[in-house]
Amino acid sequence: MTAKPFPPELRDWVAGHLPGLDTSEDRSWPRNSSQVWRVTAGPRTAYVKIGPGDLDYEREVAGYAYAAAHLTDLEAPRLLAADPRLRAILSSVLPGRVVRDLPLEPHAELRLHEDAGRLLRRWHDASGPGTAADRAAVRVEMREQAQEAAECLESTAPHLAADRLALVRAASEELVGLAEQLPLVYRHGDYETRNWLYDEETGRHGLIDFAMTRRGVAAAEFVWLFGALWPLRPELREAYFTGYGRPLTAEEERLLWLLTVRRGVSYLHHGLVDGREDLVARGHLVLDRMVAHRS
Repeated sequence: MTAKPFPPELRDWVAGHLPGLDTSEDRSWPRNSSQVWRVTAGPRTAYVKIGPGDLDYEREVAGYAYAAAHLTDLEAPRLLAADPRLRAILSSVLPGRVVRDLPLEPHAELRLHEDAGRLLRRWHDASGPGTAADRAAVRVEMREQAQEAAECLESTAPHLAADRLALVRAASEELVGLAEQLPLVYRHGDYETRNWLYDEETGRHGLIDFAMTRRGVAAAEFVWLFGALWPLRPELREAYFTGYGRPLTAEEERLLWLLTVRRGVSYLHHGLVDGREDLVARGHLVLDRMVAHRS
């Protein structure tokens, strides 16, 4: 992937906060909407990011404030500057390496997942009660996900066995009611291993990327882990919830299961529509795993 150029206007803004700015290195994820650079000014290093939209920018600024209030500066980076016109965010560098695809010794990996669960529980417990507006927003989110599951049935039905179809129908029918029963927390929203850092020297776990922070149900934090990692590594799930400090309730477990079904059928739908075999395979894999789990 070709490195993304550092926009001159962004360079001028960063230089105003980091005098002596001398280098920038593209650190974006391999997708068009990701724009992230590591910048240096003499001995000082920071990250600068352009949010893909106004809502992402607003959520990320709020997420940085929340992280600063409830996590240490070794657990989450600090916001150094922000500009709503540029949708630019300048943040400190957190020690460690991204956990996804990072080779770890089994005992270190188990400890890391326990630490990740422990950190997220602290994050959730600091949430405070949600408002009526928060509840209304979650209701809309769940309706949209249920509607998506229903719409995906049209394109995916010829490609799914009866038991998979039943899962998708259950997602289209149950998501709203299940979520309505559950308390709200302030979610990180993208609590995946690509946003976890591991400092091999200290063994510390850190957290980055707050663009998806918002109120929601706790079970929604676990969808990627539940669909992609835990079916293969049940010991990591056990370690994670040891750190989290409580198991999921029956209602949370079913909601998590159906949210993951919705993601799986979405992969399948988009793979079929766009002719992407990788997404088709991923969708089938997630749905197969959800059939095997059967909440």
